[in-house]
Amino acid sequence: MNRIDPSSTAHRIALAAWIAMILLCVLWEMWIAPIRPGGSWLVLKALPLLFPLRGLLRAENKSYQWALLLILLYLFEGSARAFEPAPFGTLAWIELFLVATFFGAAVTCLRPLKQAARAARHDGKRH
Repeated sequence: MNRIDPSSTAHRIALAAWIAMILLCVLWEMWIAPIRPGGSWLVLKALPLLFPLRGLLRAENKSYQWALLLILLYLFEGSARAFEPAPFGTLAWIELFLVATFFGAAVTCLRPLKQAARAARHDGKRH
């Protein structure tokens, strides 16, 4: 087993949270609460989220692993901005919710792969 089950609920939840993060980043910095009227260059913070998207859509385990590392940047941003006045703080809490949702679902997706790898290593040591 070297791929995530694309029909699993965890995969669908992770993918939905990832796409929602992309949309949140764009909407936040262009229309809802940009730093400057008319949008800001901070909309580019959505760009890194596009890199693993193709692999996530294909349920590739390496893409999930990279995405788990990348999502930590958004955890840091959300944590830093969570206690700013509305609407920034509200958007940061939504960001933190999406980060936690993706993280939990992605770990759930990867767990069977890790267990299978551990079992294969264990069986290889027996022979």
